Amino acid sequence: MKDLSTFLNDHLAGSIGAIKMVEDLRDTHEGQPLERFLKTLGEDIQSDQRDLKRLMKALGIKEGKVRKAGAWIAEKASHVKLRVADVGEANLALLQSLETLSVGIFGKRLLWRTLDAAIAGTARKAGLDLATLEKRAAKQFERVEQQAFEIARQIFTREVPRGE
Repeated sequence: MKDLSTFLNDHLAGSIGAIKMVEDLRDTHEGQPLERFLKTLGEDIQSDQRDLKRLMKALGIKEGKVRKAGAWIAEKASHVKLRVADVGEANLALLQSLETLSVGIFGKRLLWRTLDAAIAGTARKAGLDLATLEKRAAKQFERVEQQAFEIARQIFTREVPRGE
């Protein structure tokens, strides 16, 4: 159970960092069209986090405080880096943040798929449908990816001369 505990706590820590990142982005883009997208994304990630915690509780796995603190510190460090990257480049930090979130969401999709392959029966007993959670993560990934593509178009089409 030690390896499963480590695996699930690592994903829990990732969700904590993702929620904080989305909240910071939402605050930064308050009153803009992107705010609604970020609000919905944050709610989705929080829902997934609740499901992960429910599974951990069903398995008798305690939440690791050190990992949670580490996730918070890592998010703060990336926030500073992304803010610095944003100086003079209005949307680059947003694009990099969306890329970071998409990597995390892809990891979450793999989490649900891995658990479905390994402990599907236990997850069902905890009231979780891992296939549905995996599909939800895939849709989240697509939404974030599309938003990132739109931001990239806004940034890079200004920088590349027409016809190149």
